[in-house]
Amino acid sequence: MTPNSQHDQATTLRSTNDKIELPGARSITRVHAITSGKGGVGKTALTVNTAVSLAKRGKSVLILDADLGLANVDIALGLIPPYNLNHFFSGEQELNDIVVEGPHGIKVLPAGSGIQSFIRLNSELKMRLIDGLEQLNSHFDFVLIDTEAGISDNVVYFNTAAQEILVVTTPEPTSITDAYALMKLLSTRYHEKRFNLVINQVESDEDALDVYRKLTMVAGRYLDISIDFLGSIPADKQMVQAIRKQQPLVEFDPESATSSAFADLAELLINSHPSRDPKGSVQFFWQKLLNCGGDGSP
Repeated sequence: MTPNSQHDQATTLRSTNDKIELPGARSITRVHAITSGKGGVGKTALTVNTAVSLAKRGKSVLILDADLGLANVDIALGLIPPYNLNHFFSGEQELNDIVVEGPHGIKVLPAGSGIQSFIRLNSELKMRLIDGLEQLNSHFDFVLIDTEAGISDNVVYFNTAAQEILVVTTPEPTSITDAYALMKLLSTRYHEKRFNLVINQVESDEDALDVYRKLTMVAGRYLDISIDFLGSIPADKQMVQAIRKQQPLVEFDPESATSSAFADLAELLINSHPSRDPKGSVQFFWQKLLNCGGDGSP
């Protein structure tokens, strides 16, 4: 698919977004793609800790594990899903049988290592997926999409389908450079103009602000985008222990400064206003992905 054709397709789908809601939904689900320019920035840990923090505040949350090559949200949460999307496509299970429950009632849709095959499915199986989504009787306040790192086609698909793009970086120069490269690609080739930014694994607030200043300075000079700073997450040695225990840090060490930072991020997401061009509902996300071919063609 060419950048222009992908943009045209996204525009068409966005125009019908208000008609695409889960049964019983009272408002449009907030869909956030959590993404990064490179691996190793703590993106999955940020996703699961933010999800649990949202759930603690009474929000219903679904995590879509879209790290297709290295799907590990279930591992981070200590879950052992009996099924994944491959079982749905084969007809063995219904979609609501695949969704598993994590801490505080968050839901996880595990991808399975063969998920890339689904964008080459025939029309019958594509329609089966849409029908399955329509039968989900839960309304999610938030959907968090844990994307792959980098700038692959799959990263583009998930980011352009989401209502909001949340870019995760660290103060490391390579991480900053790759975060900028990701935003540049999504902006110049796929017409995404609004990004949210979280600086992870920081030693001080000043470190985070320095990263934000650098990115906004370069973006202001070369790109026509806006970057909203959603805050920073302190580096925490306890995070390693939490990961080993397969627990979110906000459960493993809820009183830590880092857990408080995740709570602040959750509050900010709850109280922030959606983009004026909302793209986000669960069905929109899947419809967008299903209309893209595996080779990037429509």
